[in-house]
Amino acid sequence: MEQELDPASTDPADWPAGRLLSAAARRVERDWNAHLAAWDLNHASLPVLVHLAIGPLSQRQLAATCGVTEQTTSRVVARMERTGYVTRTPHAQDRRRLVLSITDSGRAALAVASDREPAEAMVTRGLTADEVTELRRLLTLVARPEQPAEDPGLA
Repeated sequence: MEQELDPASTDPADWPAGRLLSAAARRVERDWNAHLAAWDLNHASLPVLVHLAIGPLSQRQLAATCGVTEQTTSRVVARMERTGYVTRTPHAQDRRRLVLSITDSGRAALAVASDREPAEAMVTRGLTADEVTELRRLLTLVARPEQPAEDPGLA
């Protein structure tokens, strides 16, 4: 017999998959932000360091790379500029544009804050190795970008 799902229940076993995934994501984000706070970072600022460690980018490029709006990127970068992790400098050929770069202290923070072990431990606590493998497999399926439907006329 199929289990009756009750989104109002206090027992996560009764919740629909969407609520379960959302609650799990919020829990992991809170834990991850608490971990990153030691370096004055959060879940939104760490990817900025990751992308700028590869090389300087314009704010527009960084926003596109991170998959967020330029306005969001501007707020995140302003905070990171105050912490000394990034700099904004005029573009060499177009002085109206700014180039974002990671600083040495930003690289140092990235090196320690992005350690994979604590992040994995936050997500997989209490799971067996087989359960971790299955969780990764299922999350990979859920996280994949939606593929456009094939045109039946082209098949």
